[in-house]
Amino acid sequence: MKIQDLLRKDVMIMDLKATTKEAAIDEMITNLVKHGVVTDFDVFKQGIMNREAQTSTGLGDGIAMPHSKNEAVKEATVLFAKSSKGVDYESLDGQPTDLFFMIAAPEGANDTHLAALAELSKYLLKDGFTDTLRKATTPDDVIAAFDAVEKENEAKAADKSTPVSSERPLIVAVTACTTGIAHTYMAEEALIKKGDEMGVTVRVETNGASGVGNRLTGDEIARAKGVIIAADKAVEMGRFNGKPLISRPVADGIKKSEELINEILDGKASIYNGAGGTAAEAEEENLSLGAAFYKHLMSGVSQMLPFVIGGGILIAISFLIDQFMGVPKDQLSHLGNYHEIAAVFNQLGNAAFGFMISVFAAYIAYSIAEKPGLVAGFTAGAMATSGIAFGRISYYSVASAAELSSNQVASGFLGALVGGFLAGGVILALKKALAFLPKSLEGIKSILLYPLLGVLITGCLMLFVNIPMAAINTALYGFLDSLSGSSAIILGLILGGMMAIDMGGPFNKAAYVFGTSSLTAAALANGGSVVMAAVMAGGMVPPLAVFVATRLFQNKFTEEERDAGLTNIVMGLSFITEGAIPFGAADPARAIPSFMVGSAVTGALVGAFDIKLMAPHGGIFVFPLTSNWVLYLVAIIIGAIISGLLFGALRKAK
Repeated sequence: MKIQDLLRKDVMIMDLKATTKEAAIDEMITNLVKHGVVTDFDVFKQGIMNREAQTSTGLGDGIAMPHSKNEAVKEATVLFAKSSKGVDYESLDGQPTDLFFMIAAPEGANDTHLAALAELSKYLLKDGFTDTLRKATTPDDVIAAFDAVEKENEAKAADKSTPVSSERPLIVAVTACTTGIAHTYMAEEALIKKGDEMGVTVRVETNGASGVGNRLTGDEIARAKGVIIAADKAVEMGRFNGKPLISRPVADGIKKSEELINEILDGKASIYNGAGGTAAEAEEENLSLGAAFYKHLMSGVSQMLPFVIGGGILIAISFLIDQFMGVPKDQLSHLGNYHEIAAVFNQLGNAAFGFMISVFAAYIAYSIAEKPGLVAGFTAGAMATSGIAFGRISYYSVASAAELSSNQVASGFLGALVGGFLAGGVILALKKALAFLPKSLEGIKSILLYPLLGVLITGCLMLFVNIPMAAINTALYGFLDSLSGSSAIILGLILGGMMAIDMGGPFNKAAYVFGTSSLTAAALANGGSVVMAAVMAGGMVPPLAVFVATRLFQNKFTEEERDAGLTNIVMGLSFITEGAIPFGAADPARAIPSFMVGSAVTGALVGAFDIKLMAPHGGIFVFPLTSNWVLYLVAIIIGAIISGLLFGALRKAK
């Protein structure tokens, strides 16, 4: 498919009226809707704006390529628009934009149109091509400009009489952007073009939406003077071990191609050692401390999310099955495990949940120190879950299982967060400390020294990390116990807020244990416990708040986050607070206070309404076991809306 097949003349705008970025986007989308290319203005615009929030598609030199692969698109189309006044499009070079190519790709489209879109990127970097487009006055002129370049390319392809000199230096590169549609190929063309001007052969591999294109061979990598990584997402790095390497955002590949090539030619690039530790350094040399922290944190969150979703929904199904089949009141503590089929779902869900915290820590460490960081990170996460601490080691030789359980000091996902960064830092330190070893021992370092020393040092440090959390748990439980005779409203407010502080960590667990301990025989005989009702209601609010926020403030969340928001309604209704952990971990300063406010309000309302609950778990599936399920639901909805509105209002747009 040629790019001309996607450039529809009937949707072109030869005189764009808008002078601001969003107005220009609205004008172009309106024309696509008018001609039946896009079926839903709002849905398509949301996709465009989400992409703009990642990196501006204003590429500089007066060119912008807003794009979205979107369910509202009927057929792949490229809309060309030209502005005589210029638009402030927040371009990478800060200059006005006058040439626009809005790319509309249908959800689930095949790779053919992606290849054509890659070609569009290459056309725009041809000398004099954009000047021709600026002079075009009709859609036919635009198509003619593309046809002329195509004929020129065909003529060059047919002329094989001038081979490239084998004496030219070779540089290999990898380009990749988050969506893999435009910037990936613009950077490819820019690097190749600038290399030709400088007498350098630049061989570029693209990691685009259609997969890896022009994959680099081992021979090319071996012969290359160095490697340029122009990417906004992870690419395969191990193959570049021992090569001079620089890593920059994909935008630098487009706008700073000469600078990147010169850095390789001048020998200023650091040697990349996949086993030895400069990979992370090479990738982060241009990142601020805050940006690096966020990058590593999100690496852990994104890998943890499938475990939260898969495990959480299976657990919710187990509650539903038991509720549907019926559970005797004296067996409510076994809800989700009472019937055999429910127990299967529950065990599968808990198996996935069991990996959640370890995976979170492991992939933070992996992001920092690459593959050697995995085992140390998993160890840190496992210790945060199991609660092994220095003070508990001596118990193992004398204590019973019950005594060990009573001395748990699990630090939850907060401990795993600290442990993940700790593990990554330990591996980086080991890489520097062992750098003196000869190259012949590289394999020994990766296979033996990093895993052994990494696990040993990280594990020993985690023994101390878990200790403060034990003190917090003990203090919290004592404090709550002292309030047991106080106002139900105050107690509900405190317990509800605690359920949202760390969503599965020590605060949450302290409140939950206190709630379950209130389900005494006497309480059950009197219709249940207000404390347990407040705890469960408060724990249901954070994931429901995520659902509310991702629906009402869609422009502030990525597509993946909005999808996770949909699953959070299931987890929230099932009293699986952990569904909100990825959002809390990714944006703790805004998310956690927002969740706490709504959960605290819900807990206080439960106390004020004097609602009692007879079950220790189950969410909406045990509502019939409350003393007033209607008011209980009202309290939860109020808290979820409050938290959702706060979280959405405070969060920065993506």
